[in-house]
Amino acid sequence: MTRYQAYQAYQGNQVEGAGPLGLVLLTYEALFKSLGRSRMAIQAGDMYAEATHTSRSVEALIELNTSLNMEAGGDIAQSLASLYMYMINRLSSGLCSSSTEHVDEVITLVQELREGWMQLSSQQKHESNQNRPQLRVATG
Repeated sequence: MTRYQAYQAYQGNQVEGAGPLGLVLLTYEALFKSLGRSRMAIQAGDMYAEATHTSRSVEALIELNTSLNMEAGGDIAQSLASLYMYMINRLSSGLCSSSTEHVDEVITLVQELREGWMQLSSQQKHESNQNRPQLRVATG
């Protein structure tokens, strides 16, 4: 098995073992990495790489948008959908402009959203651990 195949298997296991919130966090990580790579490509003047990584960023934003539950999420889900569409439009409009301004703005928004999702994940793990029965070992 090559390193790449091992990495792909690892990623597959990571996705399979993640719950809905874990998948959102994995998507945010992929989005953040793609945005960073897009920014580096812009700085290097590599329009092909910029387009490739911007496209991956847009795909991640579309994935996040389609994963929203509008009925259960109400106004929050609607606000996130609007924000995701804004970010998609911002990335698309700045493509091949030789400026990182649009990517920097989206990176800032993604960082804030990712931190919120990470806090929610930590809170859920903490609550889950509190509800778990405690094992007591008798010593004697």
